[in-house]
This record gives sequence, structure tokens and C-alpha cells, in this order.
Amino acid sequence: MDDVNGGNSVVTACFIIIGDEILSGRTQDKNLSYLATWLNEIGIQLREARVVADDPDGIATAVNECRAKYDYVFTSGGIGPTHDDITSDSIAKAFGVPIELNEEAHALLRSHYAEGDLNESRLRMARIPVGALLVENPVSKAPGYQIENVFVLAGIPVIMQTMLESLRHRLVGGSPVRSRTIGAELAEGKLAKSLGALQEQYPRVSMGSYPFYRSSRFGVSVVLRSMDEDALEAACQDLIGIMRDLGADPWIGEQDPR
Repeated sequence: MDDVNGGNSVVTACFIIIGDEILSGRTQDKNLSYLATWLNEIGIQLREARVVADDPDGIATAVNECRAKYDYVFTSGGIGPTHDDITSDSIAKAFGVPIELNEEAHALLRSHYAEGDLNESRLRMARIPVGALLVENPVSKAPGYQIENVFVLAGIPVIMQTMLESLRHRLVGGSPVRSRTIGAELAEGKLAKSLGALQEQYPRVSMGSYPFYRSSRFGVSVVLRSMDEDALEAACQDLIGIMRDLGADPWIGEQDPR
């Protein structure tokens, strides 16, 4: 955890999305935006996201690189019952620990499935790297798990979301990042120079410019983000003034409310 931005604590995270189906385009990831928003609410900044194929070496390398760089690492996908669900074996490889049938996970699955339905394939979901702490799955009982600062979660969005709530108490966040969006019917190029100067004036406020075209008119939305609420508010007011000086009638929020 870094201590920057005027004493505010910065806690960082990375998200590793695992699966050939994501890279092939067959499945669209729906977890990234949810995780980023969820983490920000508890004061953790998602700094990087990676999509990794179903390759043990690739997964292990990504996990080891990211767990050394960030406070927390979250993975999604690859912990189901089929032969191509190789995330747990890859995590064990990354940490250099054995993988075994976890008795607690086994008991959870036995309580969930009817007698005779807990077959060999489903038992794969109870194979957990040695030393990991289980993460509850209230939906289908097959758990995720935590090993050091790495949290291994399901890829199905509704299950991943419930797993996140199960582990919320284990996470220590810093100061949340606040954001504001200021929009105007104004060409981005006309605003660029003044926006650059405003960014230099407020170095603790991140400013991103996003042009749009609708109703045959050009416009721009500027997203300002900071942990310093006073600086954020001052920068927003100055930006509104700049837009007005350029002849625009700015609004606050993603859409023009008029």
C-alpha cells in the first residue's frame, strides 16, 4: 500500500480473466466493470486487467507477476468440473505448492449434491492448493479460495459477485476515488489546450477526455477522478468555466439533461 496523494492510502489490485472462450470472442466478459466499481467503493484501485488463455504456464506467470506488483489479485474462470478448468492447478504451480482434495470443500459439495450426484468430475471443484483459505459460494457451493494476496473466483458473473461479498471483510481498502463527469457540445480539439493546462494545475486530479458525436453534433465528456474531494470540486468548477468561455453550455453527468 502506497501513501501518496497528501497522506491518502492507495491500495491497488489486478484482475486476471482466464479462459480461451474470452480470447476467442465466444464469451464476453461481464466481470471487469463490476469488479472495478465494487473495489473502488471499498477504496481499492483496479490498476490492471489481463486476459490469459487456458495455459498453465501463462496463468502461473501472470499470477506471479501481478501478486508481486499489486496489493490484491483477483482471478475469474477455470475452476469448474471439466478437463479444461485448469486454474487451480496453475495457481498451485505459481505458488509452488501441491494441490489436493480439500476436506472442507469436499464437505460443502457433499451437502449440496444428492447422493450419487457428486461424481468424479464435480469432485474436481474440491481440489484446492494446499494452504489456501476457502471463499464461500452461496449459489452453487463450489468454493473459490484465497492464497496469500490472490483470490481465485468463478467466472459466472452472479457467482463471482456473491463470492466477492463473502470475502469483503478480508480486504483492507484505502481512500476511495471520487469521479465527476462534465459534458458539453464542444469539439475535443477546441478544448485540448485548456484541458492540458488544467491538468497541470491539478496534478492530483486525473482528467480523461472522451469525444462523442450525436444528433449531428460533436461533443466531449471529461471524466475527472481524485481521492482529494476539494481538488476534484475545484477542478470541476474551473473546467465548467473554461467550457463556458469557449462558448459551450456544459452539463454535469454522462448525458445532456436538457
